[in-house]
Amino acid sequence: MECPHIPLINYGDFSKRFHDKILSRRIPTDGSIEVTARCNLRCVHCYINLPLNDHAAQEKELSYKEFCNIIDQIVDEGCLWLLLTGGEPFIRQDFLDIYTYAKKKGMLITIFTNGTTITPHIADYLAEWKPFSLEITLYGRTKETYETVTRIPGSYEKCIQGIELLLERKLPLKLKTMVMTVNKHEIWDMKKYAEELGVEFRFDPVLNLRVDGNQKPAEFRISPEEVVALDLADEKRIKEWREFCDKFGGPPQNPEYTYQCGAGKGIFHIDPCGKLSACMIARYPSYDLRKGNFRNGWRDFIPDIIAQKWSQETPCRNCELFSLCGQCPGFAQIEHGIQEEPVEYLCHIAHQRAEAFELTQKLEKNMTLKEEKIRTNY
Repeated sequence: MECPHIPLINYGDFSKRFHDKILSRRIPTDGSIEVTARCNLRCVHCYINLPLNDHAAQEKELSYKEFCNIIDQIVDEGCLWLLLTGGEPFIRQDFLDIYTYAKKKGMLITIFTNGTTITPHIADYLAEWKPFSLEITLYGRTKETYETVTRIPGSYEKCIQGIELLLERKLPLKLKTMVMTVNKHEIWDMKKYAEELGVEFRFDPVLNLRVDGNQKPAEFRISPEEVVALDLADEKRIKEWREFCDKFGGPPQNPEYTYQCGAGKGIFHIDPCGKLSACMIARYPSYDLRKGNFRNGWRDFIPDIIAQKWSQETPCRNCELFSLCGQCPGFAQIEHGIQEEPVEYLCHIAHQRAEAFELTQKLEKNMTLKEEKIRTNY
């Protein structure tokens, strides 16, 4: 029998084609679950972390059986990609059990960790039950800088040891960092370190505040000018931003709606207490999975959230730079307590990027052409 030829495509192309086809069908293919908000580090910028010994928080966390029940439900609804994160997920003694249960369901699982809790036993186990991806956040390339962020002595060495343990077992590791005032001088050293290890590295220069409304992380934000300077210092980021500007530059396609992203359309988030929300940042309102089930939450509750329309006039609604901006209901909620309030920090970054990548000139040219067309028709 002659077999048909099936051309090979890379994972990125497959993922894009897959998501493009199912987005309109609202299948919850991409989920994230925080198994805990507690962490063994005390990072100055973190948007969620609670103390390791916060017993009140621990008592509220879902049990192993509850997580398994939820995993069954999200698989039944179509979840394929699952992120397991925290806090620090590996501080839970049953984390490997939770992970294995999800793994056996056939999902592609990514784990976010700070790497400091990785032991030979954990690394061996992950080598046997290999995840789709492991991502470690590196906060500096020196002990001094790293521990200025984490505020835990000895954490730098433990992180490096964790990285080495995973790489020795050829696990699919990626490194990343958040750019802050206290570590910005070591970004390129971190990138060089990742290149020497042969692993992917990325950085995010835009800090959001804590989900509980605490404003402390704002103290560690770099300026909009510094954000764009980092973009322009990296060839890969230059290429990505130019492509993004060429493809997506312009106002929202459906400006009456506050949600303009994939939140609640194919993406969902579940916190340590079983609260379902549209995404990791936009947590309010939420649906309690302890009182209901994922199917009802996804099909009945989430649609009402993402169908919200602007209730007030705001410059964001018809902004030509909206697609370049990180403005969203979740970010606005934790920044101002109001989902429709513009976030000035994001606005400034968007305008800086528009100038840097010549999007402003492109939009001005398009506007001129539109005006000329109107005058001609008139």
